[in-house]
Amino acid sequence: MVETFSTHIITILKTLPDTPGVYQYFDKDEKLLYVGKAKNLKKRVSSYFTKQHDSSRLQLMVRKIVDIKTIKVNTELDALLLENNLIKSLNPRYNINLRDDKTYPWIILKKERFPRLFHTRQQIRDGSDYFGPYANVKIMFTLLEIIRQTYTLRTCSYDLSEENIKKEKFRPCLEYHIGRCKAPCANKQSLSDYEANIHEIRQIIKGNTHTILRELKQKMNHHAEVYEFEKAEELRVKIELLESYKSKSTIVHPSITQVDVFNLISDEKNAYISYFKMVDGAIVQGHTLELRKKIEETDQDLLIFAILELRQRFNSNSRELIVPFEPEITLPDCTYTIPKIGDKKQLLDLCYRNADAHKREREKQIALTDPERHTERIMQQMMKDLRLTEEPRHIEGFDNSNIQGAYAVSAMPVFIDGKPAKKEYRHFNVKTVNGPDDFATMEEVIFRRYSRVLEENLPMPNLIVIDGGKGQLGAAMNSLQKLNLVGKVAVIGIAKRLEEIYFPGDSLPLYLDKRSETLKVIQHIRDEAHRFGITHHRNKRSRQTFKTELSDIKGISEKTADKLLLTFKSVKAIKETPLSELENAIGKSKAALVFQYFQENKE
Repeated sequence: MVETFSTHIITILKTLPDTPGVYQYFDKDEKLLYVGKAKNLKKRVSSYFTKQHDSSRLQLMVRKIVDIKTIKVNTELDALLLENNLIKSLNPRYNINLRDDKTYPWIILKKERFPRLFHTRQQIRDGSDYFGPYANVKIMFTLLEIIRQTYTLRTCSYDLSEENIKKEKFRPCLEYHIGRCKAPCANKQSLSDYEANIHEIRQIIKGNTHTILRELKQKMNHHAEVYEFEKAEELRVKIELLESYKSKSTIVHPSITQVDVFNLISDEKNAYISYFKMVDGAIVQGHTLELRKKIEETDQDLLIFAILELRQRFNSNSRELIVPFEPEITLPDCTYTIPKIGDKKQLLDLCYRNADAHKREREKQIALTDPERHTERIMQQMMKDLRLTEEPRHIEGFDNSNIQGAYAVSAMPVFIDGKPAKKEYRHFNVKTVNGPDDFATMEEVIFRRYSRVLEENLPMPNLIVIDGGKGQLGAAMNSLQKLNLVGKVAVIGIAKRLEEIYFPGDSLPLYLDKRSETLKVIQHIRDEAHRFGITHHRNKRSRQTFKTELSDIKGISEKTADKLLLTFKSVKAIKETPLSELENAIGKSKAALVFQYFQENKE
């Protein structure tokens, strides 16, 4: 509560204005802890000190605050813009981190007579036109190659001033002779003709291929009508190249022009916001922004932060923004679209898949380079998905196997930190259940396992996973109740048909995303329980069958049968073993009985 904080903090809280603004929290060393925006400074800042927070990291930050500074602004949008700039310039400890420090390349049209076109990673304020940046370098080089195939531009760095050209200071180079340049340096191409090409190139880079194609077709038809067939043929080749490029880049109807698409996916620690810049139905820019969460940032906060950052970074002026939900803050001259069907919905879904793919790629990288962080993230996600009060570092699973009640066994795989700990696996031969009663089998095995855990003071698991639905889960809970363990250990059941998760006392199952790591870990536990149980069941059934055949020999006990199987591995091998080897294994008299039995029963 407020009373537990210093007099200085309480005084500041009482005098905060009811206006939009930005607030900054400082610790005892005057280091900046956090920057935030608010529609109402008084309500927002006070909430940090009057509410009980679930996040331990947020609780720790609040305890460190010894001073608060605020900046009043006119609107919530102004507060958002100021917050964005302060976070990037000051990098406060508890604010989200931009995990993207790359320098992306640009396409530049150099400001000069007969402009050159090339790519660069540095922007110089010399009046040149920069297009980008390009997060996908392959797209940029593909675009440059298409332009170079379609248009003849100079690549030299000569000063092509009017005076130098008149003095004939330059001679056509190899590029001219192989048809890649029209040698404006030697006055073989006029400035107006060159700049007409530059105009078309600008439109192509911006993604306006539809407009350029229409203009080129009109010019081609005009040249054909006046019998200028060579010029018409040149334009036809250009049109084919551009249409080929357009067909490869167009993914929705060309009527979707000047649109920005955003979608996001987030977990406990990180968020991934994917962005597409659309022009004439084609993606001309694409990027995924990775944000590292620090405290309780919502998807609302993350999305609006990313929209501002990405639109600024990629110089977007699109007025329509396709988003998964409507942000609380409206941008000037922009409208939000939340599509349910059609091409725009397909774009939104594609954007989500792009963010998800980026997330999975990053997780694979982390798993290889930082296994501890990878494990911690999975544990946190499982704790959230399965509504647990602690990380499931130690998990035990159970599955039963039998054939019409015969040879009933149960398997218990153990997972530590989300991975199999095979040395800890256990199997159980069912003792008290007659016939195919899966519920009674589960009840017996759970009781035996955890009564032993209590008696021997063994570590209790954080989570028990039962292979089965409500029935098997209920049977397990009966045994845990007898042992007074209900509420002391988390238990779930996983049903096979739809992979639904059941919780004790809850008739409605939980359906996890089929791609979620939580479900994958649970499925792995279930599959390991099934595999381990089936293997043990098969071995037990085989031993019983072999023992029965050997026990049919008069004078051969079960102990002797076990010894024979252990030595020779199978009944077939025993049949083919010479008498002398049998004598070495079980003695002369018993070996004679076995050898004589199989000789008499060769058929």
